[in-house]
Amino acid sequence: MLKTTKNLKLRFFLLTLLSTIFLSACSEPDYQMFNGSSRNIENLQGKWVVVNYWADWCPPCIKEMPELTSFYNHNRGEVMVFAYNFDRLEGQILEEQIIRFKVNVPSILTDPGDLFGWEAPSNLPATFILDPEGNLKEMLIGPQTEEKLEKIIKEFKES
Repeated sequence: MLKTTKNLKLRFFLLTLLSTIFLSACSEPDYQMFNGSSRNIENLQGKWVVVNYWADWCPPCIKEMPELTSFYNHNRGEVMVFAYNFDRLEGQILEEQIIRFKVNVPSILTDPGDLFGWEAPSNLPATFILDPEGNLKEMLIGPQTEEKLEKIIKEFKES
């Protein structure tokens, strides 16, 4: 009887483990990146997330790109930065603009509003900041600097 109980517990454990592995492997990705990769939102947990809306017809958007790139390069370990084209461009047209305007942060194709649950901004550039738990902490309108983004995140960490 004791051996049968152990066998049943072992089978139950293995079935549960295999089901968990199977279900996690089969889950649909939450968002698409310009580079062709697909990702799940769980991968962002534990990191600050900065989402920047930009467009080619928005001079301040283009002006802030070097600042976003510098911020991303200096904070990569704890912050994920996404650029999202407000005009929802894709493919070759988006690639040309990414090169032309030196968008050197990861470009997300999935609408961040759909992904994170907010309305599209009415003005550009717009930058959204989420904490490591996924809570929207700040929405900024206008061009941002590396210094300002670092200061905002530092203040939230200290509060």
